[in-house]
Amino acid sequence: MKIIDVSMEIHPDMAVWKNKEEKRPQFEVTRDHGPDSPARETKVTLDMHTGTHIDAPLHFVANGETMESISLQSLIRPAKVFDLTAVEDSISREDLESLSIQSDDFVLFKTKSSFHDGFDPSFVFIDKTAADYLLEKGIAGVGTDGLGVERSQPDHETHRSLLGDKVVIIEGLRLAGVEAGEYGMAALPLKLKNVEAAPARVVLMQDDSEPIQ
Repeated sequence: MKIIDVSMEIHPDMAVWKNKEEKRPQFEVTRDHGPDSPARETKVTLDMHTGTHIDAPLHFVANGETMESISLQSLIRPAKVFDLTAVEDSISREDLESLSIQSDDFVLFKTKSSFHDGFDPSFVFIDKTAADYLLEKGIAGVGTDGLGVERSQPDHETHRSLLGDKVVIIEGLRLAGVEAGEYGMAALPLKLKNVEAAPARVVLMQDDSEPIQ
């Protein structure tokens, strides 16, 4: 079994939304090895939308469901990776119509964003026409390698469309070394209650065993 970690590392110098200092994770060592201490302990201050994370409906739907509403069955399942690295600005309906996207698919979009370590203000996003197409196809979830599925579009229409239909959103994937194809996926958010998002460790799995001769 080949396991590919497609998560971002969390540290104070990582890429964060619009390079805002208040979005950076903060690590504070509250206890360390020494004459009066046998152990090290660290406190972390973390925005729920740090790095690779999963959005729940409450993020953009007033009184929407929170993270605990997303079942593990919807996060540990098959997923399809599509190579959209040729897209320059935004993913539109036209970019998706030729792809093999079917009902209940969990689709992951690999774009040029996977090849940028810092925050790129011109990252490739999913526009409203593409979001509408994905809803028409009846997908279960969508993942992107940008830190958002949109760049603060008018009325946050992509977020609202997808989350309003309870489509699971994963943002901040690292797909540079991942080829297009079908994989097993495990996307496990921190088990937090009554929040609108949570950081997640996401891995893709592929059977690389050789056939028996």
